[in-house]
Amino acid sequence: MIVAPVEGGLYAIVDGQHRTTAAMLRGIELIPCQIVQADRAQQAAAYAAVNGNITKTTAQQLFYARLAAGDTHAKDLMDVCAAAGVEIVRRNMVSTKMKPGQTQAVGALSRCLQRYGRETLITALQCITETADGNPGFVRATIIEGLCEALGGSPWVNLGEALLRAMDDFSFPDVWGEITDGHDKLFPATVCTMIANKVTEHLKARLTPSQQAA
Repeated sequence: MIVAPVEGGLYAIVDGQHRTTAAMLRGIELIPCQIVQADRAQQAAAYAAVNGNITKTTAQQLFYARLAAGDTHAKDLMDVCAAAGVEIVRRNMVSTKMKPGQTQAVGALSRCLQRYGRETLITALQCITETADGNPGFVRATIIEGLCEALGGSPWVNLGEALLRAMDDFSFPDVWGEITDGHDKLFPATVCTMIANKVTEHLKARLTPSQQAA
């Protein structure tokens, strides 16, 4: 087990959590440890590296480990989520249990931030979180990417409140059902493109010509 000293004469487990739990369950009180000198940020970075390469760990847990380690991209993504009312949950959840703004799609968020930039991603997320009833359970990877594809490089992305009000009657549950019902498996890229097309059609029908050309 690899540990690092923390406050109060205690040690944080950097690697070996599962082995420690197994030893406790069998009544084993002593196990060998390797002590490494690492501050909190270094401990978090080590956890992300070890568990990302070896242990089955969620993408969200690795994101928060990188955030604690001071990773710049993770901090930028956290700022985007805060601006859009989005919370990256730490554990996997079924969509029906999620509250408005909650998501586990950290991979899609990261890709969209790199590809489309901060403002487009914030606007895309607000099209979910700040319309209708907040659309709980629909801050999903393919929806995020589809919205970014539809808005990226278009004049719509700068419309602010007018864009959000135009998206108020865009039913994410209905559109999701239209795309996925009757299909056992769809490629994410296909779903993303279909979402983008649905959003584009909807906005062309709802926005005035002057808004579309803004």
